[in-house]
Amino acid sequence: MNNTPHWIPSAFIYHLYPLGQTAAPRENHFSQPAEDRISQLYPWLDHLQWLGVNTLFLGPVLQSSSHGYDLADYFQIDRRLGTNQSFKTFANEVHRRGIRLILDAVFNHSGRDFFAFHDLQQNGKHSEYLDWYEGVRFDHPSPMGDLFDYLTWAGHYTLPKFNLANPVVRAYLFQAVSFWIEEWGIDGLRLDAADHVRHDFWQELRQVTTSMHPDFWLMGEVVHGQYQQWANTQHLHSITNYEAYKGLYSSLNDANYFEIAHTLQRQFAEDGIYRDLMLYNFVDNHDVNRVASQLKNQQHLSPLYALLFSMPGIPSIYYGSEWGVTGQRSAYSDQALRPVLNLQQLIQHAPQANLPATIQKLAQFRADTPALQTGSYRQAHVSSQQFAFWRETDKQKVLVVLNSASDVFTLSGIRIPNNLQLKNLFEKQSDFQLDRNQSEVCIPPHWVSLFVFE
Repeated sequence: MNNTPHWIPSAFIYHLYPLGQTAAPRENHFSQPAEDRISQLYPWLDHLQWLGVNTLFLGPVLQSSSHGYDLADYFQIDRRLGTNQSFKTFANEVHRRGIRLILDAVFNHSGRDFFAFHDLQQNGKHSEYLDWYEGVRFDHPSPMGDLFDYLTWAGHYTLPKFNLANPVVRAYLFQAVSFWIEEWGIDGLRLDAADHVRHDFWQELRQVTTSMHPDFWLMGEVVHGQYQQWANTQHLHSITNYEAYKGLYSSLNDANYFEIAHTLQRQFAEDGIYRDLMLYNFVDNHDVNRVASQLKNQQHLSPLYALLFSMPGIPSIYYGSEWGVTGQRSAYSDQALRPVLNLQQLIQHAPQANLPATIQKLAQFRADTPALQTGSYRQAHVSSQQFAFWRETDKQKVLVVLNSASDVFTLSGIRIPNNLQLKNLFEKQSDFQLDRNQSEVCIPPHWVSLFVFE
C-alpha cells in the first residue's frame, strides 16, 4: 500500500477546526499579543478518547491573516490561538494520551501578509523575492491595488501562488516542515489544494519527511482526478475520497444504494482502481455542508456512519457531526460550518442523543477487527435500501449488511465458507441462523449488522 505508515490502517481521525471552535477573531490584528485559546481544546481530548479516536487532525493553526489558509508565518502558531510554546504543551498532551497529531499545511500559496509578498509590494521589480511567486507581471495592477499582477489560487487575490519551481522557496517550506516535526512531533500533514501543486514538489516532500520520520503520513486534498497521480510510492500516501463523499449521503436520500455500491466497486473491488490505496473517507468537513443538514431523514445517520467505518479506507469525523450538529455554507461564507460548539452541552443534550454511542461502538468494532482495516472488498448484495459486502483477509472475513429502510430486512442466501465459524457480532442478535448454504440475516430498520467469521 504505497509504503503506508504502519499506524494508518487502524487510524480513526477526528477533524477539528481550532479557529472556529475557539471563537478566534475572524481577522488577525498582528499588533495584538498572543491569546491562549488553544487551551480551550484540552477538554476535547477526553471526548476523543471516549469516542475511540486515535488521530487528531487540526485545521490550520499557523499564523494567518484570516481563515488559516492565507499564511503569514510558517514558523509561528497563530497569535489568535496562542504561542509556539502553548501549542507544544498541547501537542505533548495529545501524544501523551496515545493520540497522533496531523496538521493542515498550505504549500500552494501564501497570504498577502507573508514576508516575501510584503517585500515584493515594497520593492517591485527589485525585490529579492520576485521569483517566489508565479506569474508576476508589471504591465498592469492587481485588483488589490498592487502595481503588479500575479497568479492566485482559484482567482482569490488574497492567496498569491508560490513558484514551487524555485529551489529557494522549496527549501524554505521544507525547513518549516522540519521545524513542525522537531518542535511539535507531528505525525502527518493534510495538504491543502494538493491538485494545484507540482508533482515533483510532493516527491521531494515525501523524501524530506520520510528521512526525518519514517512513519510520517502525507494526505492530499484532491477534489477531482485519478488519485494515483498523487497517491503512490513516490508522492503522497493518501487522498481525500471526494469521489465517494456524495454517494455516502445521496444513496440514502434517494433510496439508491446502487450509487455508493457502484463507487465502492469501482474503487476497491478485486479489479478496483484504488484497491491498493488507503483513502481518507469523510461524510462532511470544513468545506461542505454538515451531513445532518444533507440527509432528509436523520435516522439514516446510523447506517451512514456504519458504512463510513466499514468501507475500505480511513474513517474521519468532523467535530460536532458525531452529535448530529447541522450547518450549511452560504454563497459567500463557510463560517456556519466552523462554529463554536459547547462541548458539555452537546454531551448532555445532543441533537442526536444516541449517535455518539453508535459511533463509539463502530469505532471499537473496527479497532478490534483487522479485516475492516485492511481486508479486501467484495460486494454481496445491493438493492435500493439494502447493501451488503464482505471485507476479507486470509484469517478473517466480515459480512457488513446495511438497511436504510423503515422495515426489518431479511437477507438470505449468504454462503459461509466451510472452514469458518461465526466468532463475533456487532450486537447480540437472536434471529441470526447459521446455515452453510442458506444463512439468513435479519437487519433492524435504519441499522447495520456486522458478522465476523474466522
